[in-house]
Amino acid sequence: MTPASFATMARLDTYLNEEERKKIRSVAERYALRVNDYYLNLIDWNDPHDPIRRLVIPGEGELAEYGRLDASDEEANYVVPGCQHKYGATALLVVSEVCASYCRYCFRKRLFQQEVQEATANPEPGIAYIAQHPEISNVLLTGGDSLMLSTGKLTAILSKLREIPHVQIIRLGTKMPAFQPMRIYEDEALLEAVRQYSTPEKRIYIMAHMDHPRELTPEACRAFRALQDAGAIVMNQTPILKGINDDAGVLGELLDRLSWMGVAPYYFFVNRPVAGNIRFVLPLERVYRLVEEAKARTSGLGKRVRLVMSHSSGKIEILGIEKGKAYLKYHQSREGRYGKLMLLDCPPHAAWFDDLPGHERYWSAPGSKQRFVMTVPASPKASSTSCHP
Repeated sequence: MTPASFATMARLDTYLNEEERKKIRSVAERYALRVNDYYLNLIDWNDPHDPIRRLVIPGEGELAEYGRLDASDEEANYVVPGCQHKYGATALLVVSEVCASYCRYCFRKRLFQQEVQEATANPEPGIAYIAQHPEISNVLLTGGDSLMLSTGKLTAILSKLREIPHVQIIRLGTKMPAFQPMRIYEDEALLEAVRQYSTPEKRIYIMAHMDHPRELTPEACRAFRALQDAGAIVMNQTPILKGINDDAGVLGELLDRLSWMGVAPYYFFVNRPVAGNIRFVLPLERVYRLVEEAKARTSGLGKRVRLVMSHSSGKIEILGIEKGKAYLKYHQSREGRYGKLMLLDCPPHAAWFDDLPGHERYWSAPGSKQRFVMTVPASPKASSTSCHP
């Protein structure tokens, strides 16, 4: 168990009995546990099914055999250490392997394990690669959480990216507005960096991750407002998760409240088949119905959200599921098939693209571009990581 997991277990002594702590400890031995005091205080500890609790507190279902750690074959997208280039116009810099708290459904939980070294402390190879590829117009800083970097290091990366003429958009992937919003509004140097590098011609986009309306606290709203006032465009993306937000009323409220505060709903994601995630899985048809019912409750601004699967082959948009048929389209494609329409049978149990009969006609498994993800033979215990100063 990592030092972060031990520290979190100590905090949980206040809220859980010994039997509950024992069950959680067995999961934390396999998948890292990290929750801060701010987020723990959002949990209704009198409700064992509280969605905020389910989002960050381990459950025994995580130990069931299911999926794989790299369910979208991200290893195949690395072109230099710490940099993925899957789609022509977009590059990812994996700059952090830690978050303020860990979502139990995380699709990159492999980053928190000691046998995987995927994030890099040195972004220079990735920045050099981006500079050499003029087709890349937008760069996503991700991890982990990009705002777990020190402000000085983040500012240095922003500065170097802004020196590349063809990089128009910089995106910061973060759940900090939910997990630790004061990291944003109390850090004037961070906001000054946003002001400096988010210009009317070349914006910084904040890709937030709000999963439930209860995360939209006054502190979270203040963080969003501070980012907007500094010139950033704030978007939101949300996975649809069993036991957390699988309710049309909850999703509709989330769409409404985000739209009202000027945070654009961007994606609803189907939960990826990642190891440890079986307790969050919903059938595709159920997810589609929930999203449509939620969109029916909101304005046109909320209806902008797209329902997608982040598949190995690309982002697959679910256009409709009717009478046992799934109507799909490539919203992004690794193999250049953007816009390709697909009509496939959709069995009741199907929860992912690979569960649809005939899916193999539309894609092939990738081969690694180069091997930049280091796998170290070790036990499956997660490693310790450090956060920003």
